[in-house]
Amino acid sequence: MKLKHITLTLGLSLLLVACATNPFTHKKTLALVPNSQLFPTAFAQYNQFLNQNKVVKGTKDAQMITRVGQRIAVAAERYLNANNKQGYLKDYKWEYHLVDDKTVNAWCMPGGKIVFYTGILPIAQSETGVAAIMGHEVAHALANHGQQRMSAGMIQQIGAVAGNIAIKDAQKRNMFNQAYGIGSQVGVMLPFSRSHETEADKIGLLLMAIAGYNPDEGAQLWKRMKANSGGQAPPEMLSTHPSNDTRIANLTKWAPEMKAEARKYGVTSFK
Repeated sequence: MKLKHITLTLGLSLLLVACATNPFTHKKTLALVPNSQLFPTAFAQYNQFLNQNKVVKGTKDAQMITRVGQRIAVAAERYLNANNKQGYLKDYKWEYHLVDDKTVNAWCMPGGKIVFYTGILPIAQSETGVAAIMGHEVAHALANHGQQRMSAGMIQQIGAVAGNIAIKDAQKRNMFNQAYGIGSQVGVMLPFSRSHETEADKIGLLLMAIAGYNPDEGAQLWKRMKANSGGQAPPEMLSTHPSNDTRIANLTKWAPEMKAEARKYGVTSFK
């Protein structure tokens, strides 16, 4: 019982002290793993990935990925400077690479390490489409979603350990593990992940608008993504991502707001 109390106390203490306010979401976020530890690990993994995959260099598409990424990064810095958050990006090391792979995907690791697969370019269709994807992926890094997922996973594990320590009966412990595993995943972790995707959609739309790209393209991109998937998707409550229809509706609703925000930064026309 003493160990149980220690475990629970440790978990509560971590929740109380390991929080940070994110300047893009304005929310308190979990930060059990500091960026000083997370970023170097992410950078090493990124370099390993590049060494093991075919990086496209010197082509128009590769140059476009870098160009769009740089414009989105500048937009993020402009936003942060305007909101008195100078220095927030000091540990970010932006890097943009196009990888020869048919997978329809792009991603950004903590600290600003970005990969686009060639397979997503036909769906992007244009530089503005690439900006919509880039804004979303960069937003994940800026909102520290990787850090939050790791922190939430640690808390999930603490809860499991506490339950197993507290329940002495083997049959009841097995029942707890089954219920806790399903309940914490469907009731906590999946909604947590979907909220991150929604945050990244909104922040990404803002960044692309400040960078001078038309935020109307966000909804159009996801219409193409929906068409590419053939309408095949798990129920939203069982998915890590909001449904395509939810994303399209949100992006359509937010686009006028992001155009208005971009005008505050002197952006009066959009590419």
